[in-house]
Order: sequence, then C-alpha cells, then structure tokens
Amino acid sequence: MKNGRQKQILAIISDHEVETQEELIERLRARGFKATQATVSRDIKELKIIKIATDNGKYKYTQPSADDLKATAKFDNVLRETVISVKYGGTLVVIKTFTGMAMAAATAIDSMQMNCILGTIAGDDTIFIAVTDEVACELIEQRIERIIADR
Repeated sequence: MKNGRQKQILAIISDHEVETQEELIERLRARGFKATQATVSRDIKELKIIKIATDNGKYKYTQPSADDLKATAKFDNVLRETVISVKYGGTLVVIKTFTGMAMAAATAIDSMQMNCILGTIAGDDTIFIAVTDEVACELIEQRIERIIADR
C-alpha cells in the first residue's frame, strides 16, 4: 500500500505542477488511494521531495536527482551542525549559526538551487537571504527547520 502510494506520488509530481499537499491528496484519491495529510507529509519526507519555484512564480513539488541527493545529504549535515535559528520577515530570511560557521551554512543554502533565492550574504555567525516573496521566505524557513530538526 505504502509503496504503491509513494510511486503514485512520484508519478503525480512528475506529470503535474502540484503546489499543496491538499492537491496531492486529491490527485491520490482520484487514482484510488486514500491518504491523510499526515501520511502524505511523511511520504514527502521519506521520498525527499522538495518544493521549488516555477518560472511562473508559483511553487511545485519535485524530486531531486540521485546526484543532487548525495550532495544534499552532505549539505544537510552542514546545516544540522551549524544552524542555531531561522527567522524571516518581509522578503528576508535571517539565519544564526555558531561562530565562524555562517559561510559554510550559506554555501549549503546556495547549493539548494532554489529559484526564489535572490542571493545570500554570510558574516561570521549570521546569514541574510534575499528572496522573491514572503511565501518563499516561509518555504525556506520550513525547509531549513525540517533539516535541522533531524539532529
């Protein structure tokens, strides 16, 4: 059941620009799979599915390539080991790191290749990320919080 549902999730996000978990749940139901939001959320985490900005300014779920996943695992570890906090306001995300670690964490963030990130600036223990809009700020915060929660 789980394996079949996860295969359908991957098929759905490769065939459609799915923006929300609710939309993903509806598409699963249309294919005969019943799933709760909690189940789909766990599937997304297990499948390492991420949200990216599209060319039309919206967001969609996608699955990174195998090479991206290897690099991502290394960079995720950098974030887990260095980030203290993530906060945002307006179109700016501010990340606090351990002293001397901001540059390494900023490199990890840059490697995410999120179209909504306009640029990063790293000091000694602080990173400023300029993004396209407030929705992007929230996505970045959630993504980094999810990564560092696995400590």
